[in-house]
Amino acid sequence: MSILYILIPLAILLVCVALGAFFWAVKSDQFEDLERHGHSILFDDDIEASESKKDE
Repeated sequence: MSILYILIPLAILLVCVALGAFFWAVKSDQFEDLERHGHSILFDDDIEASESKKDE
């Protein structure tokens, strides 16, 4: 039973840290453009390949 005196404040502390990290991420626009990185993985090679063909 005495372990609850440690676990409950620890759980509350972890929730506060997680909420703080989430609100920091929202405030610093981490979730602003979720599609750009996915598209850049797919299309960067095509752009570089076409530019290298133009240089030749």
